[in-house]
Amino acid sequence: MYKWMKNSYKTIKSFNRNVRLFMVANVLIQIGMGVFMVMYNLYIRELGYSEAVNGSVISINSLATALMLVPAGIISDRYGRKSILLIGTLITAIMLFGRSIVSVEQPILTFAFIAGIVWAFVQVSAVPFLAENSKPNERIQLFSIHFSFVTIANVLGNLLGGFVADGFQFFFQLGEVESIRGSLMIGAAIFTVGLIPLLQLKTSERSQKDEKALQNKRLKEDDNGDSNFKKNFKMIVLFGIANLMIGTGSGLVIPYLNLYFANRFDASNSYVGFIIALGSAMTAVAMLIGPILVKRVGKVRALVIFQLLSIPFLFLTAYTNSLFIASVGFLMRQALMNAGNPIQSAIAMDVVHDKYKGLGNSVSQMVFNIGWATMGLPAAWLVTTYGNYWGYAYTFTITGCLYLVASTYFYIVFARKYKIKEV
Repeated sequence: MYKWMKNSYKTIKSFNRNVRLFMVANVLIQIGMGVFMVMYNLYIRELGYSEAVNGSVISINSLATALMLVPAGIISDRYGRKSILLIGTLITAIMLFGRSIVSVEQPILTFAFIAGIVWAFVQVSAVPFLAENSKPNERIQLFSIHFSFVTIANVLGNLLGGFVADGFQFFFQLGEVESIRGSLMIGAAIFTVGLIPLLQLKTSERSQKDEKALQNKRLKEDDNGDSNFKKNFKMIVLFGIANLMIGTGSGLVIPYLNLYFANRFDASNSYVGFIIALGSAMTAVAMLIGPILVKRVGKVRALVIFQLLSIPFLFLTAYTNSLFIASVGFLMRQALMNAGNPIQSAIAMDVVHDKYKGLGNSVSQMVFNIGWATMGLPAAWLVTTYGNYWGYAYTFTITGCLYLVASTYFYIVFARKYKIKEV
């Protein structure tokens, strides 16, 4: 363990200053988002609104992000990652404070829509920023460490959200709504602190020599047809189809995991926060294992293996009446499915030419968010129509089938039909 920590520290020190500052900023940002992820739909439920309102909030937020991702990617390419990251993070922080306060349905939906729009700018700029500040042979390890840190930050946010809400109730005798609101406000404050390291970012840390070498490389690639728009757009579309299926499946389940534990098992806020945080912790560990598997089987096969191994645990969670078994199933699915995220990001940066990376990342995230957004209301309808057992069983089952189809498709297209370079 000590040796692993020492090696990780050396690896992080080898990254440039921009990357290190961005990691610190993202840890703070994700702690704040982690609080919101675990507490916000519980907050809406405690305000007395139905599952349909929760579904509308999730859908409108994701749809706004999806609609804005491609324009945000183009704007990010034109005006630079630093400016877009700063503006997006600042406005998102304001939106989080607003969402912590409002309790009327129409403002709740309005804030969700605006938050989705501005978050698109942050979301679409992160991976290209890391890619621009790293070498191709660093990216698997960089993305794995970065996503691992982000996941650990979500652990802290999930824990903080549940325990602070329960702490406000226990120590200050606040009501359910007020205690959750206090937890959300603390999450928004931590998110805002993430602006400090972002302000210290430089526009680019590439030297003029590196830039010249990169330009020469691009000219050679242009001569070979690697930068052809039609060819790159085809790869973007093929990659997007897989992401659309994954996003659709995720949208049926992931936004409702806290409600699943609360509704089916009557779990407390603290338990919900704890189990979701533990899932994130296991994911962080699995993400660090990812590069080892990549070295053995390659990027595409490693991603598909992680995804396929997660599916049985998804079905286990769907049909159990035991809180313990549901928790184990959730933890294993969470770790295995999300362990592939850094690998997927690295593949996304590999399948397109440098000048289309922003567009590729935008389209990939857009279709994922469209899939996520369109499933908010159907998921809520299934639960309200069929109850806390069969409603969740149906949503989890549909998600498992979509994951299976997406993984099979991804393997056929990118491991067999098109060869992904391994660097």
